[in-house]
Amino acid sequence: MKKARLTRDMMAARLAAEFQDGWIVNLGVGMPTLCSDFIPAERTVILHSENGVIGYGRIATVAEAGPYIVNAGLQPVLLRPFASIMHHADGFGVIRAGRLHVGVLGAYEAAMNGDFANWKTAGRKGGGIGGAMDIAACAQRVFILMDHTQRTGEPRLLRRCTLPITAAGVVTLVMTDLGLFEPKGDHFRLREVAPGFTLDEVQALTDAPVVAAPDLREVQV
Repeated sequence: MKKARLTRDMMAARLAAEFQDGWIVNLGVGMPTLCSDFIPAERTVILHSENGVIGYGRIATVAEAGPYIVNAGLQPVLLRPFASIMHHADGFGVIRAGRLHVGVLGAYEAAMNGDFANWKTAGRKGGGIGGAMDIAACAQRVFILMDHTQRTGEPRLLRRCTLPITAAGVVTLVMTDLGLFEPKGDHFRLREVAPGFTLDEVQALTDAPVVAAPDLREVQV
């Protein structure tokens, strides 16, 4: 019987638990936008979107949604009491000034040396790097949120990226549906593992070497 992996909500909730009080956090398009629904209630986390919204909160319901206040994925969101709306250029200015404590991005691949690729797939002409280029270059930390394997079962955590990289050596943490990982240069350190999975099972689904942290535990969501 195939083991159940972490759901996307579980992955987003676990990564959101890493956000610290007072941090300015950018959530990229796709899975990262889910993190806004799981910000720890006791922490003030300032969510930033390069389209000029800073200080937004959770994704809005259909009844709450307005036509203009959206995140980077164009999903309607609610504003926090301290929110501000700024020009698109100023939104990017926050990124380029190094004000982001963390940028959370999706990816096709991540490598054990901290490289990641998220803008171009194999065989595709052109690509869509978008704001990820600025976030990857300027954020103080880069967290990656992605599935551990492709639909075909091929690993996404690699010794070296096979796709054109977005940025080199910038990834701090990788959250997948099998656990929480740190790129360490010549391996990934497994800090937390999905319930029911062993280190050997995770290694079998990973191209790069995986080493268990001394305090390895199951993911708590």
